[in-house]
Amino acid sequence: MTNLLTTGATQDPADHATALERIQRLEALLGDPGDPDNPLGLRAVLAADERGELLPEGERALAAFGLGAEFVPAALGGRFARADRFSLLMRSLFRRDCSLGIGHGVTSFIAGLPVWADGSAEQRRRAAELLCGGGRIVAAYTELDHGSDFARVSLAARPAPDGYLLDGGKQLVNNIGRAEAAVLFARTDDRPGSRSHSHLLVDLDALPADRVDRSARYATSGVRGCLLGGVAFDDCPVPADALLGQEGGAMETVLKVFQVTRCVLPGMVVGVGDGQLRAVLDFAEERRLYGGPVSALPLPRTVLTEAFVDLLTCDALSMVAARSLHLLPEEASVRSAAVKYLVPKMLQDNSYRLGVLLGARSYVREGPYAGFQKAARDLPVVALAHASGAVCLSNIVPQLPRLAERAWRPALDRVPSAPAVPETLFRLHDPLPALDFTRLELSTRGADSLAGYLPALADELDREAAHRPEIAELARLADAFTAELADLTRRADALSPRDRTPVAGRRAFLLAERYAHLLAAAACLGVWRAAGPGDPFLADALWVTAALRRLAEHLGLSRQPLPESAVDALYEELAGRHRASHTFDLFRTGLATRALSAKEVDS
Repeated sequence: MTNLLTTGATQDPADHATALERIQRLEALLGDPGDPDNPLGLRAVLAADERGELLPEGERALAAFGLGAEFVPAALGGRFARADRFSLLMRSLFRRDCSLGIGHGVTSFIAGLPVWADGSAEQRRRAAELLCGGGRIVAAYTELDHGSDFARVSLAARPAPDGYLLDGGKQLVNNIGRAEAAVLFARTDDRPGSRSHSHLLVDLDALPADRVDRSARYATSGVRGCLLGGVAFDDCPVPADALLGQEGGAMETVLKVFQVTRCVLPGMVVGVGDGQLRAVLDFAEERRLYGGPVSALPLPRTVLTEAFVDLLTCDALSMVAARSLHLLPEEASVRSAAVKYLVPKMLQDNSYRLGVLLGARSYVREGPYAGFQKAARDLPVVALAHASGAVCLSNIVPQLPRLAERAWRPALDRVPSAPAVPETLFRLHDPLPALDFTRLELSTRGADSLAGYLPALADELDREAAHRPEIAELARLADAFTAELADLTRRADALSPRDRTPVAGRRAFLLAERYAHLLAAAACLGVWRAAGPGDPFLADALWVTAALRRLAEHLGLSRQPLPESAVDALYEELAGRHRASHTFDLFRTGLATRALSAKEVDS
């Protein structure tokens, strides 16, 4: 693939300030969600959702903000430079309204990636100008008859004297009815195999009206405002210069560039869990039982605290995954699948538990907590979007044995030459090298420095715990996860030939699920370990110990709930941030407690 996002230089700290400034500007634009007079507030969002439309004022505001430029590489005149900062910016939007996040954002970002990866200079220029000018490009992959099995996609692009003739259709394509352009995944060869499909960048407005129908619309239970539609082509001509890259090369491109989307989308969706937790926290502090607020009762307080801890875990994993696109792109194929599987799953599990706490109010579509039920409906749709959990696990399964052989066993044996994870991976404020698509691979070839980080770190914590009793439990948990890695290594080695393929049985899929939890533990430990004095909450072992306890509970390694003292301390942190309107994001914990330096605020 053509190297497109690399500019040849490591990003300057000023880029961090600029990205942070834009995030703050977007949050200011969205305004107070609880203000009934705010045209972008929760009341307006819910009303638009009831009407089944995207909030018009929201779309106008995002167009004025220039959101489309965030999807375009900086080298092409846009503002996309860092995957982690982009994920955080979009998180602010998802926190307000999933429908706007998807309907006015993510679709164009996904569609742009094959253009940046394989397009000619002229194709990239046209796409960049369209998005920076407020236009839309849609990613047209889905066919209901074939689901996520792209190898069977049947939309045909047959050779014609001046290009191709399109015949067939796509369904469940966001914005297809109003977009100016589309990236179509189409069959250009009737023979089976991985070289039978190509990408076409099509100017939808230039197609003959009698050969294309974009009128289909699909109603959904969640993200009701998203304009999910369909397109049908009937011997529709498109020019030869619509082809992106080489004919037959689309499958390889998809498998690589979707690693980017799978790393950044989960970090955006963390904002939905943030919004749900805030709603239930409001309820628990306002509702009174037995002479005090519900939040003072042990069980509700534990539920709220555990949801907060799980949110921090999702945040750590998604931010590390996004940063790894820049630092360890060769390892992204398995890591992106793991984060895309685990983060939505944890958010949906939290949504259910918080809904139980909220009670009947969790399904009421009006009133002060109506935003909770909208988010509960939106989350499953977002979790399925782009790649389901089963698809993600099926991408991990075939790689498990080689990971065990080449990465995990050397790390467990403390082989000195085992690759070390770069510490800057976990330093959430550190600059990053530019994202280089040419370094993305179809498989990791057995490289996995993040999971391989666990044994060495466990050894360090064991030594330190002798004179730091406050990390004794954390050291024990790190040892437990290292033992789990050793067990996973043995089981991966023992997989049958059939269980080393995407059509493996349940045992292999359970191993892939356990592996995703190990990556989450390693990410949390790394973020905690790398935290500096400017981030006192991150540097405190309290949150990471709680996070590893929760992950151990998910894996069945422990049945012990969080100690009451930890619950109380974490709840005070949670409630304090909520009252001060501080974000729950790990990235900005330090920013809430210290003044920004001149270098950080000077863009």
